[in-house]
Amino acid sequence: MGRIPGVTAAETRERLLRAAADVFARRGYDGTRVADIAAAAGVSNGALYAHFASKAELLVAALRAHGRRLLADLLAADPDRSVTDLLLVVGRWLPRRRDPDGHLIVEALVAARRDEEVARPMRDYVGERADWLATLVRAAQHGGELDPALSPDALAHFCLLLAMGSALVTPDLHAVGDEEWAALLTRVVTALAPPDTHPATEESTAVNVQIDSGRCQGHGRCYTLAPGLFAEDDEGYGQVAGDGAVPPGEERAARLAASNCPERAIDLDTDLDEEA
Repeated sequence: MGRIPGVTAAETRERLLRAAADVFARRGYDGTRVADIAAAAGVSNGALYAHFASKAELLVAALRAHGRRLLADLLAADPDRSVTDLLLVVGRWLPRRRDPDGHLIVEALVAARRDEEVARPMRDYVGERADWLATLVRAAQHGGELDPALSPDALAHFCLLLAMGSALVTPDLHAVGDEEWAALLTRVVTALAPPDTHPATEESTAVNVQIDSGRCQGHGRCYTLAPGLFAEDDEGYGQVAGDGAVPPGEERAARLAASNCPERAIDLDTDLDEEA
């Protein structure tokens, strides 16, 4: 068994990466032999070594090719989507059960703790992910979504800890309710927003929200970012929860939802009751 007739080198490499992802996910790094991956790909050991110098290199290459890329996929599908919305969507997915490819990161992290040959390429991989996230944070800060005083590198590191930690603490080990988790994420993302540009004064300031149904296209960002103020109607469009009066302390969430609506369908009215 050597090179497969009619199959290009690029196709052989992809077959090896797919086979490696499947075998590593099933058997773990330590339980997998190079021969197992070659057999799963339908090639010889020599053909495998023509593409990858070691099992460690193949593990990290498989992670790059077939590891989860939910955030990047969402951004590619909707480049205009706000970063805060992306973080919330991905954050809600974190506690859920993963497909087999989602376990690749676990195998790579565990192997990197014990094997310097794995640790070296994993440092590069994690560094690249952190740099990409930090770039995304800087873009959000430039666009007024995130507080410019925050360290992009620190926030990127925080996101990596959440993502990689969620791969280790699976739902069968410990589960959390979807609504409880979503509420916590919303509080976290709201806290990352720029400082309120409308500080409280001695006067009483009342904020009210309204949704222009003619402009709303049903993206759902309002009830994702501020579930206490907005809800989803039967057709998936946003609607104001209650009478539209924003409770004290929820003003930042209201402004965050309004600023992230692509159609600018959310109107904020501020009534200032000055002393007589």
